[in-house]
Amino acid sequence: MSMRTLAVCLLVALVSTASAFLFTSAHNGLTRLSMTAKNPFQLMKDPLKNKGSSFSKKEREEHGLEGLLPNGEPLSLELKVQLSLENLRKKATPLDKYLYLHSIQDSDETLFYAILAAHTAETMPLVYTPTVGAACQEWSRIYRQQPRGVYLSTKHLGKVEEILSHYPNKDVKVIVFTDGERILGLGDLGTNGMGIPIGKLALYTTCAGIRPDQCLPVTLDVGTNTESILNDPYYVGERRKRDRSEKYDALVEEFVTASQKLYGRDVLLQFEDFGNSNAFRLLDKYKPRATCFNDDIQGTASVVVAGLQAALPLTPHQQLKEHTYLFFGAGEAGIGIADLLVSAMAKESGLNPAQLSKEDFQTKLEALRRRCWFVDSKGLITSARLSQPIEHHKVPYAHPLPADQLAHEPVKTLLDAVKIVKPTALVGVSAQGQTFTEAVVKQMLHYTANPLIFALSNPTTKAECTAEQAYAWTDGKAVFASGSPFDPVTLPSGQQRVPGQGNNAYIFPGVGLGALISKALSITDEDFLVAAEALASLVSDERRAQGCVYPELKDIRHVSQVIAARVAAHIFETGRSQLPSGGQAQRRTHEQWMQVAHDAMYVPKY
Repeated sequence: MSMRTLAVCLLVALVSTASAFLFTSAHNGLTRLSMTAKNPFQLMKDPLKNKGSSFSKKEREEHGLEGLLPNGEPLSLELKVQLSLENLRKKATPLDKYLYLHSIQDSDETLFYAILAAHTAETMPLVYTPTVGAACQEWSRIYRQQPRGVYLSTKHLGKVEEILSHYPNKDVKVIVFTDGERILGLGDLGTNGMGIPIGKLALYTTCAGIRPDQCLPVTLDVGTNTESILNDPYYVGERRKRDRSEKYDALVEEFVTASQKLYGRDVLLQFEDFGNSNAFRLLDKYKPRATCFNDDIQGTASVVVAGLQAALPLTPHQQLKEHTYLFFGAGEAGIGIADLLVSAMAKESGLNPAQLSKEDFQTKLEALRRRCWFVDSKGLITSARLSQPIEHHKVPYAHPLPADQLAHEPVKTLLDAVKIVKPTALVGVSAQGQTFTEAVVKQMLHYTANPLIFALSNPTTKAECTAEQAYAWTDGKAVFASGSPFDPVTLPSGQQRVPGQGNNAYIFPGVGLGALISKALSITDEDFLVAAEALASLVSDERRAQGCVYPELKDIRHVSQVIAARVAAHIFETGRSQLPSGGQAQRRTHEQWMQVAHDAMYVPKY
């Protein structure tokens, strides 16, 4: 290479480096500053900086954009949102709409989040459940080559920190990461599960105003055991069986350590869609030393407990501890719900471990735990099954049958379990569609006038029953909630029922924002109980009169703000905050925490 050529290359590199934008944090999020040098193509290809046809005349002159854009008057953000919605509604399928929205995200994130913020109820099902399930199933075929997130493998052991440092955004505050083993109710999708971290982080920004440049999606590519994926010639992940060796744990450890080193001890790490064999043990391992939680265990639990609390005025049983709960599915979601529900019942009962002996407290807690029963793939979980190996997380819910029911052991079917347990609440977390049959639901009416039917499995095809079925089989008496959205149902009487969607998006964005503004060192189950109580308190009497136990999605930013304020206050009060203990935070009221949360929330604007 000649000296002249070398000089030209160095000059190009310097110009490229100098063209980067500077970002500062304003009270409402991301602000754009002038480039230090002109590089129009780099500017227009960066979705965090690009405005497209909305660049002002002055900006076009300053940044060398003249002639690279149409010469008409710059379009306002509001007008572009309107146009995007018109184009979105012309798309034929939900997956087409998903792809259209993400093409906008890849070119102009401000516009993308302005659309989601203004039309949350319409767009949330398109960027997350149920459509994200279809997107993950097709991920290798729809992968758009646009850099978004980080893919790590056991082949990267020893250089995870270096790889993370390649990511251009350095002020990362929230990481959602998955190993792809249990994607929604779809099973082991391997690297194809990357749609979940990307979707969850879109909700962090939409619902709680976490700045998009502070969000990092990560996939731990440790293989997949799904043969159809391994045989797919287009599969973008590593083509090997899932790694169950010590290298798996080493990768997780190196990732957590590197994330904290690069982004701070209080970087929020959200475990997402890990399989049962890893979900509980990894959460238990890292809770004491990282600001982390598992949304499938704790977030799902919080949103369901909130729905159950909000439903109490609609049932003859006015306290949680008066209900009997039967869970269909005994994985991480079901056990997580039951654990938090028992904590809620204990709080409702005034149980305080500081005021009771350890033995008395455990005895009373066990009595509450016996309000919760589980059916798994082998049938009703009872103490009789303890003679055989059983997953450790199921053991606390392996109760003895009443003496007059022992002849029915073992109880194999859901219907038989309903007849024996006599539940007033049925919670579906099985990922088995249409398993809440007419006979099962009608049997519930023998034990309560208003059965709680929560068919929570995602996506919609995995829901244990539909809203229309639950209302039809109970003459509109059921209180129904689901994981994926269902349309309102008009009863034969002319009354309308609005199904509640137990969407984790009501919980995890607000908890995450609360952790950020309090500089949390840890996140506990009690934080999620605080979040559940906050969410339940926001359900209006008008919504309840329609049979709905969750707020309207259009209000979700306010919901997240309230949850963030209450969770942040709880974190600070329990000594898990890095904020100065004797400073201003010590005297903050709820209203002041609300203001802190408000000021931290990003608002998409040019």
